[in-house]
Amino acid sequence: MKKASFQKYILNFKQPSGTSRGVLNTKETWFITIENNGKKGFGECGMFKGLSVDDRPDFEDKLKWACQNINLDLQTLLIELEEFPSIQFGVEMALKSLESFNAFELFPSEFTSGNKSIPINGLVWMGTEQFMHEQIKDKIKAGFTCIKMKIGAINFQTELNLLKSIRKEFSSKDIELRVDANGAFSAEEALEKLKKLSDFDLHSIEQPIKQGRVKEMAELCNTSPLPIALDEELIGVFSSENKKELLQNIKPQYIILKPTLVGGFHGSNEWIQLAKKNNIGWWITSALESNIGLNAIAQYTFTKHSKLPQGLGTGSLFTNNFESPLEVKNGALHYNKNTNWKFNI
Repeated sequence: MKKASFQKYILNFKQPSGTSRGVLNTKETWFITIENNGKKGFGECGMFKGLSVDDRPDFEDKLKWACQNINLDLQTLLIELEEFPSIQFGVEMALKSLESFNAFELFPSEFTSGNKSIPINGLVWMGTEQFMHEQIKDKIKAGFTCIKMKIGAINFQTELNLLKSIRKEFSSKDIELRVDANGAFSAEEALEKLKKLSDFDLHSIEQPIKQGRVKEMAELCNTSPLPIALDEELIGVFSSENKKELLQNIKPQYIILKPTLVGGFHGSNEWIQLAKKNNIGWWITSALESNIGLNAIAQYTFTKHSKLPQGLGTGSLFTNNFESPLEVKNGALHYNKNTNWKFNI
């Protein structure tokens, strides 16, 4: 009989990180440990306050329920936990970890053997113009050829000037630029802003307007000179039918999958299958998990053989993350087999 327990953990940012939703100093997360016959498996439920659909008062009650019912089959657990995607992911991850020969090697591959890496984007957080400019220079110096810049919190003209300064030095052949508005634009002004952004030969923009405005988003995707990637729009869409309907109604150029927010491996697989059927591109992004969650997401991502840079460079943001084999070098995520895990909470 399997036994499960959970524990809350607070991750501390090295420096305050700015988004259009405000400045983050800490990030809560929850770890599930499953034990069976002397073996342990670990999972992370990285529920994201203010963003996750399972940011609810009964979150820990549901986590407790999942631990008490861990001997149910996985399919039943996933159905019962449908409205709690981060718990779905934590349970799925912990069970996979328990079954694995090595608790931290969930998807053995050329990535976990250290032979291949995953290209990732360098993330530039919102802040003053000078702070953002310094981050951009640091990312380019560190070997990133794809940079994702958060926009929508400072003056729009200042953001355009930043993009202009990058393009003066680096063409789109040298540096791929992605921007993420986190829904910061109003539906009325969005198209005009996208036209101005398109002058800088950007790869795409994530979630230009707030989620839930399907008609307006569909219109934008149809008329925008800049490819649009749905991110928050996917949160809280549970059934396969609703997922299919959303993609067919909006017809985005890309979708972005955060396994913690869309129901783990099984939820991501559903979205990927639907995206392929509708000729929609996709990539996978972490959602500020610790290295436990990031490790599972990275290993899963490698098995999907995407050619695009992924959003998996968040492991170094925290002062109290866990030592792991994950390393960012030359714009890619590597798995260093010579580094041991230090996971103690």
